[in-house]
Amino acid sequence: MVPAGSQQQEQGELQNTPEAVETWAAGLQQRFRGRPIAVCLEQARGALVYMLTKYSHLVLFPVHPTTAARYRETFCTSGAKDDPNDTGFLLDLLLRHRERLRPLQPDTVETRLLQFLVEERRRTVNERTRQSNRLTDCLKQYFPQILLWFDGVDSPLVGDLLERWPSLDTLRRAHPGTLRQFLQKHNCRSAERNQERIDAIYAAVPATNDAAVLEAGTLTARGLVALLRTLRDNIAGLDRRIEQLVLAHPDGELFASLPGAGAVLVPV
Repeated sequence: MVPAGSQQQEQGELQNTPEAVETWAAGLQQRFRGRPIAVCLEQARGALVYMLTKYSHLVLFPVHPTTAARYRETFCTSGAKDDPNDTGFLLDLLLRHRERLRPLQPDTVETRLLQFLVEERRRTVNERTRQSNRLTDCLKQYFPQILLWFDGVDSPLVGDLLERWPSLDTLRRAHPGTLRQFLQKHNCRSAERNQERIDAIYAAVPATNDAAVLEAGTLTARGLVALLRTLRDNIAGLDRRIEQLVLAHPDGELFASLPGAGAVLVPV
């Protein structure tokens, strides 16, 4: 830190806790009587930024990590990197080129909330895909027929079936009427298709008789089914909240009017 009107640098370390940041920010506000204080940092979002934006006297100047790295390389050709030197280079960049840096101006609460939820939905969908692939791989080892009888291994139908009958052996013990009722309950309305599935179940041959593979597979499948159910519920909850935010957003109609915009693209 360099106070205005001084050439003397001050250095120190700060614990990464809300309490330490609160004490530090309050001390700066008292010391400089509430005048604005420029803070340069290598991020535009994240835990540290969210903590610092609470304080109106702190003006944040985010610097892209690539910009900071190239500025450091200008004076340190070896590429050596450590926190004290990095903060010194950020301070130098702020002092010499502040007119080229843009202070952080966060979007509205509505826009940022929508952004966070859309990003979280994308991560959750990716996680659902990852767990679906794991379940597919698991079923290939001990119960591959499921992948032929049903579409969408991550569907509620497959999940409920595996939870009730986690192996071919347990599924074949079920009464045909029970299976038919189960399929109809899960919106499988085609009597012909349901009968084909039931016939295939009783004609199926186990992929393996290895007790170790069967027990490990059934336990793994049940665990993955539970994970996928939770992920589906989370995605559905995010979808509902995102839809509410888009409808209530001041610029919602503008976003919806863009060419090619749809229910999926408008929030993005």
